[in-house]
Amino acid sequence: MRRGSNLNPPNRFETTRLDLCLDQLADDDDWLDQQSRRPVEFLEDRTESIVSANNSPDIPFSYSVNPYRGCMHGCSYCYARNSHELLGLNAGEDFETKIVVKRNAPELLRKFLRRPVWNGDELISFSGVTDCYQPIERQLKLTRGCLGVCREHGQAIGIITKNRLVCRDIDVLAPMAEKRLARVWLSITSLDRDLIGVMEPGTSRPEGRLRAIRELSEAGIPCGVMVAPVIPGLNDHEIASILKAASEAGAKYAGFTLLRLPMTVRPVFEEWLNKHFPDRASKILGRVRQTREGELTSPQFHDRMRGTGELAEQVAKIFSTFRTRYGLDTKPVTHDSTHFVSRPDDGRQMHLPFGQ
Repeated sequence: MRRGSNLNPPNRFETTRLDLCLDQLADDDDWLDQQSRRPVEFLEDRTESIVSANNSPDIPFSYSVNPYRGCMHGCSYCYARNSHELLGLNAGEDFETKIVVKRNAPELLRKFLRRPVWNGDELISFSGVTDCYQPIERQLKLTRGCLGVCREHGQAIGIITKNRLVCRDIDVLAPMAEKRLARVWLSITSLDRDLIGVMEPGTSRPEGRLRAIRELSEAGIPCGVMVAPVIPGLNDHEIASILKAASEAGAKYAGFTLLRLPMTVRPVFEEWLNKHFPDRASKILGRVRQTREGELTSPQFHDRMRGTGELAEQVAKIFSTFRTRYGLDTKPVTHDSTHFVSRPDDGRQMHLPFGQ
């Protein structure tokens, strides 16, 4: 599988680092090509929790489930890359090739939902960090298993993904949507297949994501589109066309975020940008800085998602104009928490993680 990064940046928490000197290699290109074919490893996560809580005022959910840490999608700009450093790994190739798997995710989620203090009022988001439908989900079906647990308990969920594999689970999501317990967002960064092929190499191509919106919508599952991230100078000119295509496919609402490059994400993205767009790299980075007060990221709540300054305001205005034009400015329907049951006892519990 093609990688998004050929970089192994030092872990910011480690006191030692390894630097490779490619000058001594007879053929750097061959060596780098071998590195790009580095096999994916799946590491066991034995933590006893599956639901993460956050109190960020600019994130529209308070709880999320992530069956996987690290992501085979290989998006060079992914804000979650830094989280791999907490595991003693790096934000570059390790993030894409050393995937941490919570094989007991459905069981842990069931245990969480049965706690006396949980009443189902809050929606739980899937893919709050890394994509719950990345390629390994096709085999392990941990996300599907978790969805079965949520359906069993009447727990409301939201999903955001770049992979049309989500359509595999329409049989679970559609009955939940009938009760206002499920909605899905497809993230579409570009309609250019070639750009997606190098920027998000492990994801579904644009037409596949649009097809997913259509299939989910036809099944009665509310869908939105996220134009995320908007990268000034690279894909900002596509905002209108993405919103138009998503609306025609059946999306009902839309959102966007502006590129930010915190900590170790910055060198990974810069390496990718200089490799694939060397003639435009400095211009693109310059425009990102225009939206971040001269920096490549901003940690402030709200500003970190939308940026500041004239260029950021221009992006927001374009998005708002075309979101309204294409009928995507409605708010998602509020979920219905009255269906939640802490301990289903009708003998018909759903077990969907494997082979169903």
